Amino acid sequence: MSLPSADGDRSSIRPTLAGLVPYEPGKPVEEVQRELGLDRVVKLASNEGPYGPFPAAREAIAHASPELNRYPDGGAWRLRNALATRHGVGFENVTVCAGADAVIGFVCMATLDPGDEVVTGWPSFPSYVLDPLKLGAVPVRVSLRDDRFDLEGLLSAVTPRTKLVFVAAPNNPTGTTTNRAELEAYFDDVPPHVLTILDQAYFEYVQDEDYPDAIEEFAKEGRNVLVLRTFSKIFGLAGLRVGYGIGPADVVTAIGKVRRAFDVGSSGQEAALASLGEPDEIARRRSANREAMASLQRVLRGHGLEPAGPAVANFLFVRVGDAQAVAEALVHQGVIVRAMGPFGAPDALRITVGTPDEIAFLDRALSAVGNLDAAVRH
Repeated sequence: MSLPSADGDRSSIRPTLAGLVPYEPGKPVEEVQRELGLDRVVKLASNEGPYGPFPAAREAIAHASPELNRYPDGGAWRLRNALATRHGVGFENVTVCAGADAVIGFVCMATLDPGDEVVTGWPSFPSYVLDPLKLGAVPVRVSLRDDRFDLEGLLSAVTPRTKLVFVAAPNNPTGTTTNRAELEAYFDDVPPHVLTILDQAYFEYVQDEDYPDAIEEFAKEGRNVLVLRTFSKIFGLAGLRVGYGIGPADVVTAIGKVRRAFDVGSSGQEAALASLGEPDEIARRRSANREAMASLQRVLRGHGLEPAGPAVANFLFVRVGDAQAVAEALVHQGVIVRAMGPFGAPDALRITVGTPDEIAFLDRALSAVGNLDAAVRH
């Protein structure tokens, strides 16, 4: 039963929130399966890795479980120290939060006042727009060029009011990325009053000599940049929410002033720590992802769909016309994909790489909905 509405004019709710639409997560696989009477449902919607935690991480989680009646280490001291050592930076340059998404929210809280501007490419990750809006800041969206971030366009959009620029490399949802030379040119020209948030959440998947390690090549060279990474993707820890940022000490200190005291749970911290010692497993998963991406591209092209590219992460972006209609048709066949309306692309789907069996299941689902009008699919 819903509670009755209270009397009053709701003056306690900030006007800034009036135009925001709450994030609506997809239904759990089990609920979709029950509602539609399906024997199987495959989820290819959230850019998760298709494989679970590393074996060492599973052991670490089990080892931590008897102490889950205790609050976690609020400073994530051991994990921060391990990340600082791994990347050759100071402890004071590392922030650990509940996913890279949380770092985005906290850096916005730490830097933005009402009326400040934030510049980002679009379509891109919605938090780059939603988190500033929650604070009364003004997001400035710069259209992608050939499905890639237009860094020159971002620079042209910067004004004296700009506090932050978000650059996704690779970009979610298009899967494309900017290269080293483009980023170097950007950092040479971006004004010093701008903090750049360079989101490399899919860093471990990328195999391209022109793709930079932004921590090594920009943060450690003194650029005004906060580089984001996460354990949610190739490490298989999306359900535990662990991400981090590396950047200037004053930015990390400011994030520490606004982040929650116990932002990352004990299991997440221990699993992330254990995952840092598994380079062979990362290499194996990177290789499996490369093969699965090629397979997914073949499937989509076999159904007359051309993904954006070159895509370098673990998902593909494909324009299908009425994306919501296609997504709904696919879910009735047991495949959950993500329609990109909230990301600024209502004509597109984002499809995450799955296991070979899951990709074959998608192929059959696409065949089953192949009677959709061609104008919907192209």
